[in-house]
Amino acid sequence: MSGRGGVLHRERRQGFWLTLALFPLAALWLAPLYLMAIFATQPDAAILSAEVPLLPGSELLTNLRRIVDLVAFDRALVNSVVVAIAYALLSGFLSSLAGYGFARYRFAGKGLLFGLLAATLTVPYAVVIIPQYVLVARDLSLANTLIAVIVPPLFNALGVLFMRQTFLGLPTEIIEAARLDGASEWRIFILIAMPLVRPQLAALLIILFLASWNNYLWPLLVAPDVAARTAPVALGSLLTTNSLPPWGALMAGASLMTLPMIALFVFLQRHFVSGITAGAVK
Repeated sequence: MSGRGGVLHRERRQGFWLTLALFPLAALWLAPLYLMAIFATQPDAAILSAEVPLLPGSELLTNLRRIVDLVAFDRALVNSVVVAIAYALLSGFLSSLAGYGFARYRFAGKGLLFGLLAATLTVPYAVVIIPQYVLVARDLSLANTLIAVIVPPLFNALGVLFMRQTFLGLPTEIIEAARLDGASEWRIFILIAMPLVRPQLAALLIILFLASWNNYLWPLLVAPDVAARTAPVALGSLLTTNSLPPWGALMAGASLMTLPMIALFVFLQRHFVSGITAGAVK
């Protein structure tokens, strides 16, 4: 017992010193978020003054009203929520389907298709965004619609590779037993395979949601109108060269965009970390 107690004491002491060493890095990362939250409560004059305000002000509601009046930020936030949820669910489901197919089935051309899938990771997004825009906006006439924002980026090669590795780690005996019992392939996938990879799927959904929530370039190109634009595009529209940006309103909008992401990670961090580590091990 004494030996075990000594090991625990040593581990706790090492954890304490490690936490103490990482505290300055954490403070450095949190400082911009803190200043953003403070600036959201300040008038523009205080933000642009020589003395940086470090305590909350009383202009938060004013700044929120300003950003709603200037760029209809409330509607943009609703669009972002709809787009991010729809994108995460659809892309996660498609990535799971493709990953399961690559992991569990043998078919002609499987190696070639997998090689092409991996090769898409080396293609810069700037190479495909213009042809993609021409197809969506000109040929399909879907510009300034939420469908145009959600559907074209649904294919996610990293998501497919991640889910493939996840499904490769499933015991083959469970799948074969379900087939012997007469279960259809869809039933096996939905009711057996998917529940078994719940942590990894949750981690993938969080990553996809964050990617869609922070996406700026594609929504800016395909949906710049007020009715369809997302929150990042609405915030970006305040940064014009014709006039001084309303920094208080801008910081209030940025804070509104950041809070859901922090809350999402805090409440789901256990699933996120366990899913990422399990996928990495497999």
